[in-house]
Amino acid sequence: MDSLIVAAGRALAAGDALGALNRVALRDDAPALALRGIAMAQLGELDRAKLLLRNAARAFGPKEAVSRARCVVAEAEIALAARDLGWPTEALDAACIALDQHGDRQNANHGRLLAIRRHLLIGELDEAEQALGEIDPAALPAASQAIHELIIAGIAIRRIRAKAAREALGRADKAARDARIAALVAEVENAARVLEAPAARLIALGEERLLQLDEVEALQASKALVVDACRNVVRDRHTTVSLVRRPVLLTLARVLAEAWPDDAPRGLLVARAFGGKEADESHRARLRVEIGRLRAMLKKLADVRATERGFALEPRAREVVVLARPMEEKHGALLAFLADGESWSSSALALALGASQRTVQRALDALALAGKVQFFGDGRARRWVTPPVPGFTTTLLLPAPLPGA
Repeated sequence: MDSLIVAAGRALAAGDALGALNRVALRDDAPALALRGIAMAQLGELDRAKLLLRNAARAFGPKEAVSRARCVVAEAEIALAARDLGWPTEALDAACIALDQHGDRQNANHGRLLAIRRHLLIGELDEAEQALGEIDPAALPAASQAIHELIIAGIAIRRIRAKAAREALGRADKAARDARIAALVAEVENAARVLEAPAARLIALGEERLLQLDEVEALQASKALVVDACRNVVRDRHTTVSLVRRPVLLTLARVLAEAWPDDAPRGLLVARAFGGKEADESHRARLRVEIGRLRAMLKKLADVRATERGFALEPRAREVVVLARPMEEKHGALLAFLADGESWSSSALALALGASQRTVQRALDALALAGKVQFFGDGRARRWVTPPVPGFTTTLLLPAPLPGA
């Protein structure tokens, strides 16, 4: 390999995309195309970068399996940056195996870290943890160590383990600074700011206050009965009842918990759970049915007693609280994913949210009409963006259920 290619590669490793381009911008051989593609990706020209890397992969000969595999890993990194979560992971797995077989463990591990970050983005925490355990962090260069620690922090935050997340971010910051890559340092700093931002809102006895992740973690260990509207569960320290697929029951449980120790009027329960303005006889009948279902599901945690004007929650615990997102509005989960500052496709959002693409598209159209999101591009190239909401966590509390759920 000639000196210009070596120098361009070193510049890219240090995060100097312009320096790399200065050395290979006028060359069209396969190594130069690959380096140009990576440089363009670092500069944010993702579509151009993808095309250059595909041309490079085709230009490498049949005996250059390592180079082709490196191009696949680079393209996977671009897909992750572009939130193209439907990118074929089988190609990345095959590339990592090929790199391992040819002794390029560094790039093989980098490819595996990309796959793990994808798991994390779509909420597959168990898969992410299992795959991460198969990588030896001591064998990674500084930049990859920083990514490794960022993944550990991301998992810890979603598992609501604030101390573990903070320690991992400290290690990530040191590794990123050792790597001397400004973009990586900025990513770690942004993750640290998110960790310190309010993560949830506590509602109890008619009062509200914001909680940081440490306080959410402490609430998990308390003796209180918690109606968790972030994770769609009702729990105490020993028992968790999932209402993920029972939105009406979750709404009823929340209204009863917000009213505790008083009862909740039937009209309020009907309005919040069914959207009815007045509680007519059909609404009352449906309310009785749903309250019966809620009573059956919460029998280990609380009873629901009928009163003269409505229903009241009678918990086994001495305290009842509601845990809600810091800001609540229609399509809040969708806005939370978009608030990471990255551009998302509707297909990637559907995958991350576990919803149909058509449902997500309708929600995006409604948000666009309200001026809350913007898009650029057309057809499959369309991407949706929104500025992050200052001072609030975004996706970090969304994808995973509480431990034991």
